[in-house]
Amino acid sequence: MSRIGKLPVHIPAGVKVSVSDETVNVEGPKGKLSKTFNPIVAIKVDGENVIVSPKEQSRFADAMFGTARSIINNMVIGVTKGYSKKLEIEGVGFKATLKGDSLDLALGYSHPILYKLPAGIKVEITDGTKLEISGPDKEAVGKVAAEVKHYYPVEPYKGKGVRIVGEYVRRKEGKKTA
Repeated sequence: MSRIGKLPVHIPAGVKVSVSDETVNVEGPKGKLSKTFNPIVAIKVDGENVIVSPKEQSRFADAMFGTARSIINNMVIGVTKGYSKKLEIEGVGFKATLKGDSLDLALGYSHPILYKLPAGIKVEITDGTKLEISGPDKEAVGKVAAEVKHYYPVEPYKGKGVRIVGEYVRRKEGKKTA
């Protein structure tokens, strides 16, 4: 039985949570989120709390009800505070610009990379090399950050590439000449 799953999710003031069948809708000042969960978990709103419980006694049900509770908690935090990831681009001539709803990345290739931003995700660019990706959905923010990083991950010799701020990149020594 999940210890995290047993805890109720507190609904702060200004947030509206509704449950219909296996779908949970959360609405707050930062936006709206909706997610459908496995029918093996029971989700109900009880006053100012959301309570998640397994419908049957099995290992899968226990795992899913802990996961469902964590996702609902992340949804509530997302519509109240929001989530953000900071990226850094390092390298000569490497930069990012915003063109409408697309991110234009110049990462040393012969062509620019155009990355279309999903709905609900905002990107702020400072100095052309520092990006802040933000939005109410924790999963979507992390996915966008990972996909942008995937275009040019940091290489270990010179340290060029796209990195998430705070991420440790192991550096290697260059080739020795006799």
